[in-house]
Amino acid sequence: MNWKTAYRSFYYEAAPEPEDPALPPTDTALLCIDVQNYGLAPKPTAEEQARWAPFYDRMHETVIPNLRALQQTFRDHKIDVIHARIACLLDDGRDRSLSQKMPGWNNLLMPRNSEESQIITELAPTADEIVVTKTTDSALTGTNLRLILRNMGIRNVIVTGIYTDQCVSSTVRSLADESFNVVLVEDCCAAGTLELHQRELEIINRIYCHVLSSAELRAIMELN
Repeated sequence: MNWKTAYRSFYYEAAPEPEDPALPPTDTALLCIDVQNYGLAPKPTAEEQARWAPFYDRMHETVIPNLRALQQTFRDHKIDVIHARIACLLDDGRDRSLSQKMPGWNNLLMPRNSEESQIITELAPTADEIVVTKTTDSALTGTNLRLILRNMGIRNVIVTGIYTDQCVSSTVRSLADESFNVVLVEDCCAAGTLELHQRELEIINRIYCHVLSSAELRAIMELN
C-alpha cells in the first residue's frame, strides 16, 4: 500500500487516487514541530516510563533518524528548514494559551531559557534557520510563522514532529485553512501511542494534508 491508498478515513474510502503533489524546492519548506527535550525526558515513575516506552522506541528508532536525514537532505538541496518549539516568554507562564494551562498532561510550563524547552541536539537548527516560539498548539496561529512563510514565498509546507494528534495536527489544520499545501511525513512524527498516531493520520489525510513517508516524499521531490 502506498500513500495514495493508505490512511483513508470513512470519507475517502472510495475516492480516486490523488495526483502527486507539486513541491518545487523554491516554494517549499520543511517544518519541524516541538522535538524538544521535554518530550524525551524520563518519566517520574517506573510505571509511567514503561507506559511511554513504545513512544520512546519510535522516537529513537524511527522519528529522530528519519527526520535528521530529511533535514540534511533539505539543507543539501538549499530548501528551507524551519523549527517551532513550545516555550513561554514569562517564567510563570501567564502568556500561555488556555490549552497549555489546562490541568493534566498538557499543562506545559516551559520558560524559553529552560533546558526542557530546547530542541534536542540531534535535530537542532543550524545558525541560519528560523525558530519560532509558541505558547499554543498550532505553530501558525501562535507565532508570526504565517507572515514568515508568505514573505519567503512558501506555498508548500512539509510537516514533521510531535505529537501527531496534538500540535502537529493543529498546525496542519491551521496551514490548510490558510491555503498552504501541506504534506505530513508519517515516519517523522509520533503520538503517545501508535494507535493515536495512525488514527490521527486517517482523520487529517486528504482533507488537510497528504500523508507520505519520507521515502515517498524524496521520490516525488527527486531528492536523491
